Amino acid sequence: MDDALVGRTAVELAQLVRDGVLDATDVVRAHLGQVAALDPQVGAFQVVRAERARAEAAAVSRRPDLGTLPLAGVPVAIKDSISVAGEPMRVGSLATSPAPSTQDHELVRRLRAAGAIVIGKTRVPELCIWGWTDGAFGIARNPWNLDRTPGGSSGGSAASVSAAMVPIAHGSDGGGSIRIPSAACGLVGIKPGSDIVPGDPGSTGWCGLSCNGPLATTVADLALTLSVMAGRPELADVTEPAVPLRIAVSVVSPMPGVKVDPAYEAAALETGALLARAGHSVTPADPPYRKRTIWAAAVRSSAGIAQSAQGLKRSSLERRSRPMVRAGRIAARLVRDGDRESWRQATAAFFEDYDVLVTPALAGIPPVAEGWSRKSFLANTRAAPFGAFTGVWNVAGYPAAAVPAGFHPTGMPLSIQLVAPDGRESLLLGVAKQLERLRPWPRHAPMSGAR
Repeated sequence: MDDALVGRTAVELAQLVRDGVLDATDVVRAHLGQVAALDPQVGAFQVVRAERARAEAAAVSRRPDLGTLPLAGVPVAIKDSISVAGEPMRVGSLATSPAPSTQDHELVRRLRAAGAIVIGKTRVPELCIWGWTDGAFGIARNPWNLDRTPGGSSGGSAASVSAAMVPIAHGSDGGGSIRIPSAACGLVGIKPGSDIVPGDPGSTGWCGLSCNGPLATTVADLALTLSVMAGRPELADVTEPAVPLRIAVSVVSPMPGVKVDPAYEAAALETGALLARAGHSVTPADPPYRKRTIWAAAVRSSAGIAQSAQGLKRSSLERRSRPMVRAGRIAARLVRDGDRESWRQATAAFFEDYDVLVTPALAGIPPVAEGWSRKSFLANTRAAPFGAFTGVWNVAGYPAAAVPAGFHPTGMPLSIQLVAPDGRESLLLGVAKQLERLRPWPRHAPMSGAR
């Protein structure tokens, strides 16, 4: 029974639980078994809530509204950047408090209300700063190649889904932190537009750059989870585009001087050709990237990091993080709404001619998982450009998604990024669904043993 449950989609599991074919406790037991078998190698979880998850699954099975729950009995992993009642929120840092959170974040409350079972919290790099996931609490590894990172900062979440320890997971994205690990681990992940999913109380994090969103193995699971997170059931109904779209394809890095791996370039170009054969109008076209936008992203994220570190003992932070916090205190005085608005105006003009933009999701394969937390600030920053394609869209506040696109010669997954203007999450999901049909991808890493 357990082997038959691990690897199923969230849509399938929820339907089976709603219909009474499965009990939520069976579903949770099977996935906790997968965690016990694989997480000692992968290192995805910061906290595993085995006993509490089993008790919560039993409670879900007794709910009188079980037949209406969109995520009935579905195990979910929560990134250790938001609160889960009864569990510490360490945000990857020894400088944070080990005391358990007293209440659920609103997003966790929504997932629970929909019938999902939180089976654990996933690892992040310190204060979610870095594009790889390691630190004082351990190293998260990529299930496709344990010598490489699953990306970051939602690396633990991505690894947990890729290894079939959960069908869906929560992530957050302040500069690519959902899309980078999704791309690194062969998943679909979406950064919704600003204010679609609850973020920090009353706002989004990192000076408006960061937002919460889901990671999954199928577009249907991604859309269903996003619909619950956003409180918008209509987002779960994904349809492929009914009319030809105007699609731009760009392989130019937003960051000057970053060399893009030819395999990632080819993946974006081949995706454009695939969409053209499907009847869309596909044109090579580069967004109006500018150094000012890179500066705005750096200033805002740096200021956000400093905000995250407020009240924390500096000497307890990792050596690589301290310069970021110091710089962030200066950067907080340099945040200008005009920089963001200028980029939004430029991209709005670009999207007058195009409905969707296709780019590589990454500039290169994920770095090795070699204990980056023990390396210097400079060593960490030199490795960062592999995620060069994502951060500018946080500045714009536009929705963007990572979608699998074949394999690199090294055997690692390739991925492309889809971008659309404000309010077009459904369009991105529809294009991703079309790509899923035209170019299906393996849903899990081979080590998972899942189908």
